[in-house]
Amino acid sequence: MLLTTIFTAVAAYVATSIDYVIILLILFSQTMKKGQLKSIVIGQYLGTAILVGVSLLAAYSLTLVPSHWVGLLGLIPIYLGIRVWKREEDEDDEENLLSRLSSGNPNRLFVTITVITLAAGGDNIGVYIPYFSTLNPSETVVMLVVFAILVAVLCYLSYRLAAVKTISETIENWERWIVPIVFIGLGILIMAENGTFRFLWGLVS
Repeated sequence: MLLTTIFTAVAAYVATSIDYVIILLILFSQTMKKGQLKSIVIGQYLGTAILVGVSLLAAYSLTLVPSHWVGLLGLIPIYLGIRVWKREEDEDDEENLLSRLSSGNPNRLFVTITVITLAAGGDNIGVYIPYFSTLNPSETVVMLVVFAILVAVLCYLSYRLAAVKTISETIENWERWIVPIVFIGLGILIMAENGTFRFLWGLVS
């Protein structure tokens, strides 16, 4: 039973966290200071914790958030992608991507990373709620421990990949286009997968 719970928890996390790999690669490739590295990891943990907490509450109270409202979280990475692209276009300095995302305030970086994690994982709620509703209290504790470990594993693997010179140089050379495309594309995908565009179209038609 324990092994089954561990296996299903790993499967649920991995299946819903593919989105994070590219985002973390971009963020870690820009890490210049230990404080930035810490902020990325903290933000990833906080975002995941909020997603899991909301899903657990929904699973136990059986109050489901309509998916088209969850899809509105896609507006967040779209906004960030446009903001990064505009600042790249308007400014000629070599300001680091992480500095731009935190608006120059390093204490706000982990908040931005948390928001990005929430937006990228907003559609995960649709998977987590039915999965969590099948767990008893002891299995829920096992799931939480597995998720906590896997967040660390994901961050570590992404950091090691970002340290590969070829990858970091490619991201640095094409940052102006890669970052907005990834963020905006992610936002559009989140909204499309949750039927948000159909919902909004229905409101105006």
